[in-house]
Amino acid sequence: MIDFSQNSLCQQLAPDHPDRSQARLFRYAFAALWTGLALLTGCGGGGAAPATASNAFFSITPPMATIDTSCTGCNVIGAHGSVLLQLTALRSEGSPADVQWTLTGGDAVAGAGSISANGQYAPPTYLTADRVQVQVHAALKSAPQIQASAVLTLIPGFLQPLSPENVALGPGNSVTISGTLAEAGGGAGIHFSLASTPTGTSGGMGSLSAPLCQRSGKAFTSCTVTYTAPATVPATSITYVIANAGESLARTETAVLLNPGGVSSNPVSHQSLLTSPMALGSSGGNNEDFDQSGNSIMDCCSGTLGSLVQDGDRRQYILSNNHILARSDRAAVGDAIIQPGLIDNNCTPNGEGAGTVPVGSLTAWLPLHASTTNVDAAIAQVASRTVDPTGSILELGSRQPDGSLSAAPPGIVSSSGLGEEARLQMRVAKSGRTTGLTCGGVSAIDVDISVDYFRDCAETRPYLSKLFKNQIGLSGNRFSDAGDSGALVVDATNAEPVGLYFAGGTDLDGVVQGMANPAGEVLRALDSQTGGSSNFTYVGGSDHPVSCLSYGDSTVVAAQARALSDSEIARVQQALIMARQWINPTAGVLGIAMGKSSDHAGEAAVIVYVDQGSHPAIPPLVAGVRTVVITATARAVALGAAPMAVTLAEAPPLQPPAVSKALAVKQARAQSLMEQNRAFFGVGVGQSLDNPQEASLVIYVDRRHLPGNLPPLIDGVRTRYIVMDRLHVTRSFAASGTPLPHCMHQSEARPQPSQIMHPGSLRLP
Repeated sequence: MIDFSQNSLCQQLAPDHPDRSQARLFRYAFAALWTGLALLTGCGGGGAAPATASNAFFSITPPMATIDTSCTGCNVIGAHGSVLLQLTALRSEGSPADVQWTLTGGDAVAGAGSISANGQYAPPTYLTADRVQVQVHAALKSAPQIQASAVLTLIPGFLQPLSPENVALGPGNSVTISGTLAEAGGGAGIHFSLASTPTGTSGGMGSLSAPLCQRSGKAFTSCTVTYTAPATVPATSITYVIANAGESLARTETAVLLNPGGVSSNPVSHQSLLTSPMALGSSGGNNEDFDQSGNSIMDCCSGTLGSLVQDGDRRQYILSNNHILARSDRAAVGDAIIQPGLIDNNCTPNGEGAGTVPVGSLTAWLPLHASTTNVDAAIAQVASRTVDPTGSILELGSRQPDGSLSAAPPGIVSSSGLGEEARLQMRVAKSGRTTGLTCGGVSAIDVDISVDYFRDCAETRPYLSKLFKNQIGLSGNRFSDAGDSGALVVDATNAEPVGLYFAGGTDLDGVVQGMANPAGEVLRALDSQTGGSSNFTYVGGSDHPVSCLSYGDSTVVAAQARALSDSEIARVQQALIMARQWINPTAGVLGIAMGKSSDHAGEAAVIVYVDQGSHPAIPPLVAGVRTVVITATARAVALGAAPMAVTLAEAPPLQPPAVSKALAVKQARAQSLMEQNRAFFGVGVGQSLDNPQEASLVIYVDRRHLPGNLPPLIDGVRTRYIVMDRLHVTRSFAASGTPLPHCMHQSEARPQPSQIMHPGSLRLP
């Protein structure tokens, strides 16, 4: 067996979606790789011949472009959310030219990338030089001798997000942050800086050491930096460590949650091999969860070993998702469940190398292909003395003297181990493989949601799109990321189980939107699947509060920062004329102003200021424009000091009649809404951010098929739109610039794996 611990082409890749992590690994002799690189030195990595982007018949747009391996700034969204650069060939009169696209040049090893028949270009996933050029050629199909070409300059982007992606620190504490570029060789590095916002260029608290980079033609370039928190932290705040990749426009960041209480939490601890008996909330998965090509493992997947459940005979089982433990219906009873997962062990299965421990054997799962299945769940019977029998979950306990959070079981006293029902705005926590312990809120209930599944880790083989009903919508900055699937979601006030996390992504405002199966329904479904008499319950202890680590929720702030179009401004100005007639301090209406909707970012709204002690009936629309209802004082309105929006923290609990009305509309209309508009992939009930006294239909909208008209009301109920990529349980591509984890591909000139396979390497049937 080759020792990949020191000479690995594939780093332990951080994931890019709150559901399942992926890594790629080519197993072949390192000497052969080095020989292949040496033979190809200087071939294809230099400059390309000058391009002629136009001729008498047609022209190529753009004629020149600079992009990176993570495709920052690309302008097309691919089938699975990947980003592509669109090139077009146009005749002189503006009509499309029917051309054949080809590529030349590119990287000496990684190649030139690929281009589709309609001109969508995807760069190679890595480079072996700081910059290379690719020529894109277009030839008329009717007259191939008539050609034009464009020049693309490629530079390496990030191979993966920074590690850790988020971390909590007390005053004076430090953390090492690492990043990896999609480049083997060359001289590029990573520049680290501090900022007060994830997109900012200045501010932030604390200090950074000088970065230390390791460059080699034998491995991807990696750089580390040490961040140290300030000696005094007056209040909880977030500082961002920003990383820029060489000349690339790509950037990624680590969110540092500074807290005066001295809580220290690093999610990396969830990804390591734990000492038995281990706590849950850690990396794990099926030992067979990898993709193979011939004798080579190409990809591997993992997630979170979430919690313990037990049957009526007190047999204990690890609970996680079907797509984590049962490989989306492709597993077999008895499959080994390992800790950590393959993603955190260079895709090396247990039995083929060190680094993992079998902690259970797959017992049962709810089949995704069955129309009656409404949860994504599976269980594995615990191997003797491998898992803490009390059901402890990493960091779910109290703060220790050194600032770390202890492991603790979930609370089960209030619900007798059956779990709580989710409520809107309930504060919840989860402990997962990738982001560790984080807290967020219940943003929607009774959600019908369509989720995409694949047969492989690389998402090249679609399996099915499954509609789940009555699910729990969750939201919060940094609440989760890839690999957190399978985590137990608990009530932050008492640690009682609320749900099983199974899918998610990031919306256009950078807020994580997640989905969880209701905790009680998971147990009932498992009981039915195993014969109806298992009487499953969650394993835990006394109820207790969770030391919530919250990175906030920027939904309202982001919506209010969105600029309004000229047409929206014109609409609201007309509506203001009518709305000013409502002003009547005696009736509680203090003033009217132009504003923005938080239920639909980018849409104008009329702000209606109402007296704090009154509850006037404010219509949801005026002249077709949304209204935003904000309580204020007459003095604040007169001085122009009244707020322009309602924050989530200020939103009062919804009254039951408001929720009931919205639930009735949702249940009557959800199916038809999703059938009639393919952009709607989820519908639930939440709280209106424009008028927190009212419920809203929460509608999840595919950003790639955004309709031109999104109604502000449906059957008299306000609508709130969450625009993002469709949910699928292996990746999220919503964050622009987030790279996909790939290890090095072969070029055609390199020896094939069968020619260079080391005798001790893994061989698969």
